[in-house]
Amino acid sequence: NEISIRKLAMKTTAKIIFGIGFVFLTLSFVVPNKSVKKINSTESNINWRAKKIIGQHAGTLKFKEGTLEFVEGQLVGGFFVVDMNSLAVSDLRGFLKKKLEKNLKSEDFFETEVHKTARMKITSISGEKDLYEVTADFTIKGLTNSVVFNMSMQDSTATATLALDRTIFGVRYKSSGFFGNIKNKAIVNLFDLEVSLKF
Repeated sequence: NEISIRKLAMKTTAKIIFGIGFVFLTLSFVVPNKSVKKINSTESNINWRAKKIIGQHAGTLKFKEGTLEFVEGQLVGGFFVVDMNSLAVSDLRGFLKKKLEKNLKSEDFFETEVHKTARMKITSISGEKDLYEVTADFTIKGLTNSVVFNMSMQDSTATATLALDRTIFGVRYKSSGFFGNIKNKAIVNLFDLEVSLKF
């Protein structure tokens, strides 16, 4: 009869409305596809350069581990651990190389016997796939400071070039800002890093 038909139509309409609402509700809570990729710690590396008033030195550092996080192909995060005992000098040989490496690992600089690792955690990212502006917390010698730098991505390699102020991490040896009368023996506070991450 007519009443039964109306009831059936109302039930059908209600089911359709409920179904559409459920679909929209489900879509609104869809979590984007997130992937975490480990870096290849053997092929990834850091090249460093430190300048003095007269001259400069260069070398390398190695990663212990690290990951990059992506959502739908876009970089969203990352965390890295650097082996500070891997610190090496590349522009000297023999006795002078070993002497400088020992000095850099001593308490005058990075005190690697106590602070065996340095860490970097990405806290925010802007930009797109080819070039990102990255803000990250660096922890060196137990001190954490935020640093902003650019990172580019190509295929399975991420690269970044940045400058860190060593004094904000407690490395003040021969800094003209903390030691007077050292003149041309002063070491520049900023040191440069060229980072290559293979994943």
